[in-house]
Amino acid sequence: MTPAGDRPRRGRLTVYLGAAPGVGKTYAMLDEAHRRLSRGTDVVVGLVEDHGRLATAALLDGLEVLPRRTVGHRGSEFTELDVPALLARAPQVAMVDELAHTNVPGSTHAKRWQDVHDLLAAGIDVVTTVNVQHLESLNDDVEAITGVKQRETVPDHVVRDADQIQLVDLAPEALRRRLAHGNVYRSEQIDASLAQYFRVGNLTALRELALLWLADRVDDALTTYRRDHRIESPWPARERVVVAVTGGPEGDTLLRRGARIAQRAAGSELLAVHVLATDGLPSAPPARIEEQRALVESLGGTFHTVIGEDVPTAVVDFARGVNATMVVVGVSRRSRWREAVRESNGTEIARRAGMIDVHLVTHDRARAGSRRIGRGSALSGTRRIAGWVVALLGPVLLTLVLTGSRDVVSLPTELMLFLALTVLVALVGGLWPAIVSAVVGFVLLNWFFTLPTGQLTIAEPENALALGVFVLVAAGVASVVDLAARRTTEAFRARAEASALAAISRSVLSGEDTAAALVARLRETFTLEAVSLLARVATGWEVLATDGADPARDPGAAQVVLAVDDERVLALTGRVLPASDRRVLEAFASQVGIVLEQERLRAQAEQARVLGEADATRTALLAAVSHDLRTPLATIRASVDGLTSTDLDLDDADRAALVGTLEESTSRLERLIDNLLDLSRLQTGSVRPVLRATSLDEIVPFAIEGYPPGAVVLDVPDDLPLVHTDPGLLERVVANLVSNAVRHAQAGSAVVVASAVVGDDVVVRVVDDGPGVPDDVKEHLFAAFQRLGDTTGTGLGLGLAVADGLATAVGAELSVEDTPGGGLTMLVTVPLAERAR
Repeated sequence: MTPAGDRPRRGRLTVYLGAAPGVGKTYAMLDEAHRRLSRGTDVVVGLVEDHGRLATAALLDGLEVLPRRTVGHRGSEFTELDVPALLARAPQVAMVDELAHTNVPGSTHAKRWQDVHDLLAAGIDVVTTVNVQHLESLNDDVEAITGVKQRETVPDHVVRDADQIQLVDLAPEALRRRLAHGNVYRSEQIDASLAQYFRVGNLTALRELALLWLADRVDDALTTYRRDHRIESPWPARERVVVAVTGGPEGDTLLRRGARIAQRAAGSELLAVHVLATDGLPSAPPARIEEQRALVESLGGTFHTVIGEDVPTAVVDFARGVNATMVVVGVSRRSRWREAVRESNGTEIARRAGMIDVHLVTHDRARAGSRRIGRGSALSGTRRIAGWVVALLGPVLLTLVLTGSRDVVSLPTELMLFLALTVLVALVGGLWPAIVSAVVGFVLLNWFFTLPTGQLTIAEPENALALGVFVLVAAGVASVVDLAARRTTEAFRARAEASALAAISRSVLSGEDTAAALVARLRETFTLEAVSLLARVATGWEVLATDGADPARDPGAAQVVLAVDDERVLALTGRVLPASDRRVLEAFASQVGIVLEQERLRAQAEQARVLGEADATRTALLAAVSHDLRTPLATIRASVDGLTSTDLDLDDADRAALVGTLEESTSRLERLIDNLLDLSRLQTGSVRPVLRATSLDEIVPFAIEGYPPGAVVLDVPDDLPLVHTDPGLLERVVANLVSNAVRHAQAGSAVVVASAVVGDDVVVRVVDDGPGVPDDVKEHLFAAFQRLGDTTGTGLGLGLAVADGLATAVGAELSVEDTPGGGLTMLVTVPLAERAR
């Protein structure tokens, strides 16, 4: 076994990230190889794809290029990165192009990034390239932008964990010029590329995706650096505007003002925070909070809820936690005289914010003096301090006042005044300040007002009884006040907890939240550094969901561990939570368990649905195949036997009839097999349309070939604008519709195929005068294995199902309506080419 100190260091990964092919990633990687080679570094080119680009190939001169490994697959030979040879060569740096590449079956790993992982584990530094469209998290976005599904992807964490990411950027216009000059693709590919994937809009959107993705990665690195170096103050690397909302009517004004501030700088973030206070401040109605949540989301921001003992502190802590640059808060609704007693939340936030800017926004409810319940907790810091001050100074001042009026005030009155002072102290400061006030008052009463004065003795038993009752009443009142204060605090805390749990329950029951969303909400609610959802596996712990920087990868690295079930736990890092939060944490854990169970049940239901559909398809296919495929085969066999038989003396007419029957049955069998294959391709998602601008003149005439003269009438104007579609697939759609219409049309009548422009689309109509379809059948008309009446007719009932699937694939829409006078009209709505740009 290799000692720990002798293990090779892990190699460093450098990734050249580009927004599209041709921006110069491979060129930049090879240029880096020459720079390192000039510094004396041992550099080897493991694999480079120059794609026929002369400038890129020229950079290989002077570099050591490792021969590729040949892999055979299905009778062909392919070349791949020779990982064993590269490990044996053991250079300091290896250049490996196209990180997202899928290896040929039979290779050690399925993906090239896994090969790179082996090189890094061996201590070899790797420089590689990848396009943003190959990142797994952006795959759907890229498909929505370009219309092209990227089949080769790399997990985001592989690139995010790279030691260095270099963005290779090129303006869309410059990239298109490179493409037009033949510096990217061969000449026969240039026109198609410029018109499809490499449109200016596509390239601009891809460039923005790359910049935003890299900005997020840089932001993560900044957060990690600040945490590792214990930097508490925010760094204004990116504008983050936090809007503090209470759920009051001024919240909409604050959110819109915050959104305008955030929009002033590109890449800014808008975050709204609502504090569920436990200090007695009333919470807003849940409906109002939901309205403000919807508003901030419509403005492009996010809504966050936290629980805090003190509102200003909770807002400032949240702002620092997200590295905010500004906090937007409204002017207090309290009147000026109430602010003179205690600072408003906005003022306290500004005082505590430090380097974070605080933007105080006025509104129509500012200074309105609206009724607010004051702090109900007599145990708050301010109240306790005030209580101690009154407890110590109040009896002394009252003694001075009463000493000057001894002739007019008797001992019972003096006792009542000291008792009133003690009750006041209890109301302000709680139990212990009131007891101290009672004791001090007792001593002062005994010394100054109870005979004999000037001594701590009492001559009259009645006076002794009065003083004793005074102390007992003072202690009793203080205890009641203190108990009421604690119960008030508990009630408000329970209300805050109930509000948080109600919001969680609503989202879970409505199916909105995932386990990852609940983990994020748990971290925000309790202002934690990170939260992980971990599952026990054979090799240790598997991370199911995380939120926050540097989350715990196993329970031993967390400050708080909460069991979800026997196999899964929540690991919380950042601070140790008090026992009073345990109830809410357990509720979070229960909700996470419910969400995981829902996800499992949904997955099972989806699997059962897919299996059910497949089973129904197989059952229907087997039921139909026994007749619909055997019939043409039997006819073909009979015709062939008749033509080849030596026992029959056929004349020319009989022979022609048999040949005609043979051709008809063969065509029918071919159509059935084509429909079966098309349905299979649609169900497996292997249909890959190539959309382009084309004319219906190139499509519809071919779709009606093979019918007798007069069976189909074509009415397609020559001046129709171009449509955006796949010509071959749309031809199959029209052909299937025409075949269905001819089969059901009345004998001797013609099927009409007409087209016209309707708005931004071209509508192709296939009209027949057959029996038509009842309204209750129309919604099932495009399902597979459906035929009118399900008992008559020929064929498997696949033609309309295939037509509907192919129409969807090319971006068209298939619908049906009744033909005036009887019959059925099929409509194919195809978008204009101008609309698709």
